[in-house]
Amino acid sequence: MSTYIYAITGAGHPLPLEGLHGVGDPPSELRTVSTDRLTAVVSDAPPGLRAKRRDVMAHQNVLEALMAGGATLPMRFGLVGPGDDEVMAALEREADAYEERLAELDGRVEYNLKAGRDEDDLLREIMTQSDEIRQLNERTRAQGSHDDRVALGELVAREVTVRGQQEAEDVAQRLADAASRSSHAEPAPQQFLNLSFLVPRAETEAFVAAVQREADQRGDAYSFTLTGPLPPYSFV
Repeated sequence: MSTYIYAITGAGHPLPLEGLHGVGDPPSELRTVSTDRLTAVVSDAPPGLRAKRRDVMAHQNVLEALMAGGATLPMRFGLVGPGDDEVMAALEREADAYEERLAELDGRVEYNLKAGRDEDDLLREIMTQSDEIRQLNERTRAQGSHDDRVALGELVAREVTVRGQQEAEDVAQRLADAASRSSHAEPAPQQFLNLSFLVPRAETEAFVAAVQREADQRGDAYSFTLTGPLPPYSFV
């Protein structure tokens, strides 16, 4: 049977798994696959596994219990290996890399920051600051040329993209000193930033305060959504 993988820890890491269960219906029994240097917490992989709340919470509960005892490499929900023997082979083959990453993540958690800007506010700024776009907009309104409308749309879209990238870089740079590392992901529509930060657990309050200052400084036209602390998925 395939093996579902929850996390990887050091061989001497506490394993407070009593009272916890794995994914599946009925819930699978947790077990470990170990070498002399590493341990993987695993279970049987149920057929047809989907991201139901019950199973996602079972996965998350295992991670939280392990992270409370020290550095843990959290696997994303749904990671399945061919079997225990293959998991053990991977632990032996990648031992140096896994131990290096465990050392990096020790005492750290992840925060995810998403940011967007009110579209009308951004368009007003673009019209105010770009003479080319403002003049083309006025000509389009006066004459209604199809080519002008297409050109205007392309110019505005390009400017929105450029300004979003600039603002994302600015926010990332301003928050860089408050975190150990950061990891970019593709932002959703209507957002210009989707950025995960690796933050020392002892400095989470300072990091949250730094994000709040950034949001306050930018004002009501911006929306900042901070999620965390999370297992450091983005840095595994």
